[in-house]
Amino acid sequence: MSLLESWAAGEHTAPVDGTATTHPTYRKGTGPGVVLIHEIPGLTPAVIGFGEEVVAAGFTVVMPHLFGTPERPATVVHVAQTMRQVCVSAEFTKLRTGVTSPVATWLRSLARGLHSELGGPGVGALGMCFAGGFALAMMVDDSVAAPVLAQPSVPFPIGRRRAADLNLSSDDLEVVRRRAAGGCQVLGLRYAEDAAVGRRFETLTRELGDDFVRVEFPGRQHSTLTEHRQQEAVDRVLAFFDERLHA
Repeated sequence: MSLLESWAAGEHTAPVDGTATTHPTYRKGTGPGVVLIHEIPGLTPAVIGFGEEVVAAGFTVVMPHLFGTPERPATVVHVAQTMRQVCVSAEFTKLRTGVTSPVATWLRSLARGLHSELGGPGVGALGMCFAGGFALAMMVDDSVAAPVLAQPSVPFPIGRRRAADLNLSSDDLEVVRRRAAGGCQVLGLRYAEDAAVGRRFETLTRELGDDFVRVEFPGRQHSTLTEHRQQEAVDRVLAFFDERLHA
């Protein structure tokens, strides 16, 4: 049986840099909405398994398929192939600082549609790894009430400036600051010695203060919710969604 067989396949179209862009989506569950954005190399069995846990906790989960091959494990070959794919895509910012990845506008549209349909205080947005910072960019839209950053790793941490950058424009960062100060907390998860995250957690703490809920685990591993799963990380995410999204 396919891991995604029980998920409803669909698609969402929204402008990205002025061009109508469509990505497939997979949806399952009932309750408040959560947009779950996969890590590199894509919708792996581990990512889908985590999505099932969020569904079981009482949420409607929508997983966009942005790159990679759905259901294919995170092998070295799959990661390499996906990296080639994302590195040539204009939707994702890889090295530039002080900019928001263009795909954020598509993701905000997806979140708005889900919130409009389901109602409630808002939807959750969770990004992992390459997509970790996308949840922060989605927070610019008022529909997102529970942003979660799992090991955010873009821009690639080459040099101190990139390692500290939040993958946000200055205007978007100002909106994030304002929304956080108004009560929209941001949850962040990482392994303390994960070089891919760089100094982003320090930047988030400086910019958001106590409104950035910083959760760190000892070690050099990377994927807190999937390949290098920490049960405490999973529990903290589900509790955060429960607190923030149930009216």
